[in-house]
Amino acid sequence: MTAMIDWLDENSLDFPPSEQALSAESDAPGLLAAGGDLSPQRLQAAYSRGIFPWYGAGQPPLWWAPDPRMVLQTQHFKLARSLRKTLAHFRRSANCEIRVDSALPEVLSACAGAPREGQAGTWILPEMQAAYVAWAAQSRAVHSIETWMDGELVGGLYGVNIGRMFFGESMFMRRTDASKIALAALVCLCRKHGIPWIDCQQNTGHLASLGAAEVPRSAFEAHVRAAVTEPGPADWSYHPALWALLDQP
Repeated sequence: MTAMIDWLDENSLDFPPSEQALSAESDAPGLLAAGGDLSPQRLQAAYSRGIFPWYGAGQPPLWWAPDPRMVLQTQHFKLARSLRKTLAHFRRSANCEIRVDSALPEVLSACAGAPREGQAGTWILPEMQAAYVAWAAQSRAVHSIETWMDGELVGGLYGVNIGRMFFGESMFMRRTDASKIALAALVCLCRKHGIPWIDCQQNTGHLASLGAAEVPRSAFEAHVRAAVTEPGPADWSYHPALWALLDQP
């Protein structure tokens, strides 16, 4: 690596300014800092500034603030014709449902085993899974949106909600389009609760096909600063009537 990054103070929750993140010309564009822990307090401090952890086995916690940032604005969610047909069948079936937060540890484990576009191995290590479960228990900031068919968890996603901002983390599927169904449900929940942006972290073709697009880090952070201070939703339960929100811009 050609540039230096800050090592976090174990006794402080401060992060360096995002402008210090490694540039696009570096070996690790967007890398901001290393070290610290995955306590709920540090995770809260990081996400409230638009910073997220991402690292592999044998590494210390690495903290990222990429520029640009991939964002799905819920009004721009693309519901392809094939997915619309899949959702119509899902909504008609008595054996299909969306659940929220009923199986967070299982969703984390499944996401850890799911391939990530352009990467080998997993970054959702056991200690990271435990950290998000602990954070969810302490503050209900972490949520799983789950696709269930015939009593089986077949897809889903998890992410972080602070105020009126949702930070998406990872998705998985065991049946065709099961993760996209969960994302569509998340879009409905966000529209219901007045959450206009879902952070997608980094650009992939899959996310772009669903309507996500890059925004400058400065614009992303400005949005986050305002959104995290607003009152967030108290109820993340999902009702089938929310599917109607997909028909609204």
